[in-house]
Amino acid sequence: MTVHSAGLLLHRLGAAGVEVLVAHMGGPFWARKDAGAWSLPKGEYDPDAEAALDAAVREFREELGVDPPEGPYAELGTFPYASGKRVTVFVADGTGLPLDDVRFGEFEMEWPPRSGLTASFPEVDRVEWVTLDAARELLVKGQRPALDALERALSEL
Repeated sequence: MTVHSAGLLLHRLGAAGVEVLVAHMGGPFWARKDAGAWSLPKGEYDPDAEAALDAAVREFREELGVDPPEGPYAELGTFPYASGKRVTVFVADGTGLPLDDVRFGEFEMEWPPRSGLTASFPEVDRVEWVTLDAARELLVKGQRPALDALERALSEL
């Protein structure tokens, strides 16, 4: 069964050129990792029960605790992971998005492993605006093609 996910790729024009908003994944597995440990704000959804854009907006709110920009949004594409998961990405201008009030959503998991104890961790532990080149190094491999698609879309404007 295919897992579907949807997310938002926000961009803005910064001093060094185009910047995108990326989020460092929370929890103990990602705590000491940087390269390949960042993601777009995104999450799973059931395409039979929810539209991809609605899921992307919902997940942005859940992960960052703030509303995303009003849009308009454009569908950038659906990108397959090696695992078979498919991520549909929507793009919007994020200029002016305030990040002062972010409140990261949390998840629970058994920690330490096999201890029988449950601990709570933030889904995301920080967000940053970074250049496209920096994002290519930071994002998980399956999301990097979205950066190329964004770059192509912006060059056509």
